[in-house]
Amino acid sequence: MTDLMTGDSIRIAMWSGPRNISTAMMRSFENRADTMVVDEPFYAAFLKESGLDHPGRDLILKEQPISWQAVVDDLLAPLPTGKRIFYQKHMCHHMLPSFGLDWTDGFRNAFLVRDPRHILASYVKSRPDVTLEDLGVERQLDMFRMIADREGKAPPVIDTAEVQAAPKETLTRLCAALDIPFDAAMLSWPKGSRDSDGVWAPWWYAGVEQSTGFAPPNDAARTAEFNSLDDDLKRIADAAMPIYEEISRYRV
Repeated sequence: MTDLMTGDSIRIAMWSGPRNISTAMMRSFENRADTMVVDEPFYAAFLKESGLDHPGRDLILKEQPISWQAVVDDLLAPLPTGKRIFYQKHMCHHMLPSFGLDWTDGFRNAFLVRDPRHILASYVKSRPDVTLEDLGVERQLDMFRMIADREGKAPPVIDTAEVQAAPKETLTRLCAALDIPFDAAMLSWPKGSRDSDGVWAPWWYAGVEQSTGFAPPNDAARTAEFNSLDDDLKRIADAAMPIYEEISRYRV
């Protein structure tokens, strides 16, 4: 698939799990003058197909397409005048086995990972009932391997902690791996909500709405929060850790 039928447009699919600075990354790219973004476009299709009850479910189902094929059509549509890059924030666990993935061929796919202990410490604050599947790490590994096999090389990987600790350096490496120029505008953004934010923002985005850039990591606090979790949650982290470690070996 060449140029995705839209001239020289570039479409970036960033594959992540929840509670992983994925929205801050979306803010970072949206602050580029040449870029438009979309926030978790498969969420409603995922909820409709899975039947799961997430915060804001009815509103999400009303606001987004519930057909994954309709979502793909939107992701392949021509970009507005003045925009050359389409940054797409995706959750790996939204990509159910029944959803096609051929459309990712020709995209510049990348992966955002985070220590699963820190993901869980954050996740349970908004949704106490959590499973390994909710973290999306198994699906993330499946997709990472699929794309690596198809492209003959590992796609770019970035780690939340490294973005937070050294945003300019890490984003510069990411942009190089995606073959786009780094833009210093990616390092800061205005505080507040965005029209591009998903309708689920009231349940999940309180922190990022107060942000103006990438905050330094506070791993000690997250580790302390994780240590206070029950044994069932710690077993989920134990199961997720080898997957995280496997993908993170390919960090840019």
